[in-house]
Amino acid sequence: MKRLTSTAGVALCAIVLASGMAVAKSGHDRSPVTFESLDADQNGEISRAEMQASRASHLLRADTNGDGQLSLEELEAQGAERAKARAERMMSQLDTNEDGALSQEEMLGGQRATRRFDRVDRDGDGVISQSEFEAAQDRMAKRRPVDE
Repeated sequence: MKRLTSTAGVALCAIVLASGMAVAKSGHDRSPVTFESLDADQNGEISRAEMQASRASHLLRADTNGDGQLSLEELEAQGAERAKARAERMMSQLDTNEDGALSQEEMLGGQRATRRFDRVDRDGDGVISQSEFEAAQDRMAKRRPVDE
């Protein structure tokens, strides 16, 4: 039973890390886009032109040489910046003893991982059933930002 709980806990941590990587790859590690930020003329509606302007602004931020195109180097630089920011957030959140390194216990989340497991294990029986797993996935999906 203890081994099954441990295995399930490790699997849950892997899922959380994988979902974080998916978020980072999708570009949603920054703050979510709001209706107000897209509605540039603040008329209560988002036009196609406003949506295109928003996407163009993303291009301009990544286009460091100003040529109107994204090169492989610019994409790599943007990805490296996101990865660095994510690593810094992970370190600040997980390095509970503040020694500048993440131990195995810190990486696996310690008490945070236990709380996450307990949130998924809705009936408190110490194991995660398929229905509990799917319900947790549904809850996570509802919290994800909508694609731009």
